[in-house]
Amino acid sequence: MEVLVDLVVMLGMLVIVPMGLRLADVPQAGTAVRLWPLFAVPGAVSLWLPRGALATALACCYAAGTLLLALSAPRRVAANRSLAPAEVALATALVSPAVAATALVAERWGYPLFGFTLEILDLTVPHFHFAGFAAALVAGLVHGAAPGRRSAAFAALSVPLGTLLVLLGYFIDDWAELAGAVVLTAGMWAVGLLTWREVRAGTGDRLTRALLAVSAAVLVATMLLALSWAVGEATGLPHPSLAWMAATHGVANALGFALCSLLAWRRLPRRTGAAPRARTA
Repeated sequence: MEVLVDLVVMLGMLVIVPMGLRLADVPQAGTAVRLWPLFAVPGAVSLWLPRGALATALACCYAAGTLLLALSAPRRVAANRSLAPAEVALATALVSPAVAATALVAERWGYPLFGFTLEILDLTVPHFHFAGFAAALVAGLVHGAAPGRRSAAFAALSVPLGTLLVLLGYFIDDWAELAGAVVLTAGMWAVGLLTWREVRAGTGDRLTRALLAVSAAVLVATMLLALSWAVGEATGLPHPSLAWMAATHGVANALGFALCSLLAWRRLPRRTGAAPRARTA
C-alpha cells in the first residue's frame, strides 16, 4: 500500500497542484506557481527515502511551497473583498496542500503528530491533495460555469465544509468524521451532477466530454466507498480496509476524478473559470 500511496502523492505534488493553480489563475500565488518545481521535486523525493533527517528536510522544502499557497488565500479574499461560494472553494484549495505537507513532514520524521499513527499521517497527505485541493478547486470551477444555480453554490460550499468536518473528525471522534464524509459526499455528488449536466453538455469537443463524463461517473463509486468506510468506522460494521480504500477510492479519485477533471478544464474556454480575478488598483 505504501508504494501506491506514494505514487498517488507524487501525482498530486507534481501534476495536480500546478495544473490546478494555472487553471485558477491566482495572482497572489504567482511566486509559488513559478517556483513550484523547486518545492515539489524535493517533496516527491522525500517519499522514497527512509524516515529521518534528510527525508524530513526535503519534506520541509515542500511545506515551504504550500505555506506560500496558504498565505495567498487570505490575500486573495482581502483583494476581492468576497466570500462568494467560488472564492470559499478556491481558498480551501489553496490551504489544503499545507495540511498535507504538515502531515508529510511529521510522517517523514517518524513523529506521531497529535497522536496520529504514521499510517494515518501517510494517508492524510493524498487526502488533502485530492479531497482537499482538487475537489475544492473543481467545485469552484463548476460554480463558475453555472453561477446562477443553487446546486452550484451548494457544491462550492459543501465540499470545503465537508473537508473541514473530516479534518475536525480526526480530533473528535468517528461520528464527527462520518458527518464530514456525508457533507463531502453530498458536495462531490453535486459536483459530478453539474459536471455531467452543465459543463459536459456545454462543450462539443468529444475528448473533453469524455474526460468530464469519466470524472463525474467516478465520483458516484468513490464517494460511496468513502461513506461505507466512514459508516464502518463509526458503527463497527464491516467496511473496506485502509489498504483497499487506497487501492480503489484513492486511485480512482486521483486518476478518474482529479486528473480527468483538470485535463478537461484545461480544454474548456476560459469563460468557465473558477472565480473572478482579484481586483487591481
